[in-house]
Amino acid sequence: MALEDAKTEVDGAFTRRDPRGLAYENAFGGAVSFLRRRYTKDLAGVDLAVTGVPFDQAVTHRPGTRFGPRAIREASTLQPYDPPYGWGYDPLSEFSVVDYGDLAFDYAKVADFPDALHAHIQGILAAGAGSLVLGGDHFITLPILRAHFEKFGPLRVIQFDAHSDLWADDDMSRIDHGTMMYKAVKQGYVDAANSVQIGIRTECPDYLGFNVIDAAEAHQIGPQAVAARVREIVGDAPSYLTFDIDALDPAFAPGTGTPVWGGLASWQAAAILRGLAGINLTGGDVVEVSPPYDPTGATAVAGAHVAMEIMCLYGWTRRQG
Repeated sequence: MALEDAKTEVDGAFTRRDPRGLAYENAFGGAVSFLRRRYTKDLAGVDLAVTGVPFDQAVTHRPGTRFGPRAIREASTLQPYDPPYGWGYDPLSEFSVVDYGDLAFDYAKVADFPDALHAHIQGILAAGAGSLVLGGDHFITLPILRAHFEKFGPLRVIQFDAHSDLWADDDMSRIDHGTMMYKAVKQGYVDAANSVQIGIRTECPDYLGFNVIDAAEAHQIGPQAVAARVREIVGDAPSYLTFDIDALDPAFAPGTGTPVWGGLASWQAAAILRGLAGINLTGGDVVEVSPPYDPTGATAVAGAHVAMEIMCLYGWTRRQG
């Protein structure tokens, strides 16, 4: 296919037959899926399933992250024409990547949500695919980690964030985006001593053994040094990457529920993510894109690019065997 095919190609989210390959339909038209991948619930032969989790029960300040998956998909329509810049390979052509659609759940039964999401991710992993999740508030990472832990054992987590999400909360039934990583550690899903948080710039009394590269240090030592330290910390063990969009400074991502100044610039985040090539990534998520607070769409664009980089990292792991 080539760019001139835009005059005949449309609605690839439903009409494309091959799950591999770039897409050339007009960015401003057609049915919207992530990177114009085919929507399907059939995971036979699929390498990576992209799925949305439109959930925002527990935001600190500004709700709206339930609209994050939709906004990220729309922003991603600018990206599938060419291989991702700088990677040297085309994951969309080498791997079978599909849009698995969104998690269905009863919004009136919030207590049932964690098990619904856990089962959703568990099903993706059981089919042999990896999961790339578009959120949603950051609580969603806890049920996702549970499913990954059940398949891979304790995970080494790479968390981009302004907040540690490690505030103490021993009521494991509480659904709270600010305590989900605390619970993940306490329940044994995460190997904190070999995990790392990047971009932190809010106080936390106890990091539970996590390595921390706060925003000030990241600015001082630079993206290449940050990436090198992260690779050293997580090593070759199964790792999971979670990217809260508020890791970015509000100048680059104003559409989030908990903006904090002094964060990473988009170019820094891009360089760090690219520098992680070679880690043993089992899956990842990008969370807390809240489009109602960003009429420019810049936050969703950032989220779409983060998701693309996670896809590239996941594919890089598979390419290296």
